[in-house]
Amino acid sequence: WELFLRSNGYETTYYDDPALWSDKRAMVYEPSNEATVFIGSSRIKFDLDIPTWEAITGDHAIQLACVGSNPIPILHNLADDEKFKGKMVIDVTEPLFFSGGADERPVANMKYYKEQTPAQRVGFQINRVLESQFVFLDHEWLSLGAKLDMIPLPNRPGVFKFSGFPSDFGRVKFNRQEYLTNKMAGDTSIQNIVKNIWASFAQANKKPPASETKLDSMMQDVKKAVDKITARGGEVIFVRTPSSGRMNVGENKGFPKEKYWDVLLAVTQKQGIYFKDYPALANMICPDDSHLSLADAKVFTINFIEILKEKGWK
Repeated sequence: WELFLRSNGYETTYYDDPALWSDKRAMVYEPSNEATVFIGSSRIKFDLDIPTWEAITGDHAIQLACVGSNPIPILHNLADDEKFKGKMVIDVTEPLFFSGGADERPVANMKYYKEQTPAQRVGFQINRVLESQFVFLDHEWLSLGAKLDMIPLPNRPGVFKFSGFPSDFGRVKFNRQEYLTNKMAGDTSIQNIVKNIWASFAQANKKPPASETKLDSMMQDVKKAVDKITARGGEVIFVRTPSSGRMNVGENKGFPKEKYWDVLLAVTQKQGIYFKDYPALANMICPDDSHLSLADAKVFTINFIEILKEKGWK
């Protein structure tokens, strides 16, 4: 099975479970002049190329973003941690950031970090060695459970069963960076499958964007958390990473920049980098409309660092 998978181009990957997240969460206490913490949703996990970041800045990138999730619970977790006084980049994907929900994964990760047992720590160290050597241990795409989930069973009335992403979608590095596979980045048929998945998610979400009182409350909630970090000497900056195609059109329509992004910066009094405002980032194309290819992630990271320098980020 291992030989078959490797002959078909599959690569080793790590299971992005609470144990892997907790391993990175424990690193946030590194000196602020030596590390930066990244929180957000999946885009910053794909778009930030950590080796490029660390080679240019000499700064350790600590990746705490969670796919398909609202980063605000993690922001609160770090804001309430008196020992955290570092630099933080907050990635804003509007449908998730301003949802007031989508917090199941962050909550599970934080609970695991707080309650992790010695046996679980030992198990994690064993798993990381095995996962680095064997492709077939890919829990997300190649496990029996994952394969069963991919069976195209029709939905019954009132019952929706998500059949999962294509197995060629992406992989995870030990540093928690995710990247699109070469097949995903180059095969339009796979790209269209994922684009249709995003479209189905959008259609299934009947919840209107936060507005008025609810939006004001969210903004103030974020401001309070950010203020706690900066009061201890930490730094915070927001980033809106690229999207393209139907995804970008839908996000612009549902979450106009002037009503959400601009207000977020005004309320928090923090700097932000919105990709459309910078020529080097404005026209980047996401193969699935939502995440950059690995090659473009390196380009994004190089330009992102230059923009941060222009803004006085140290």
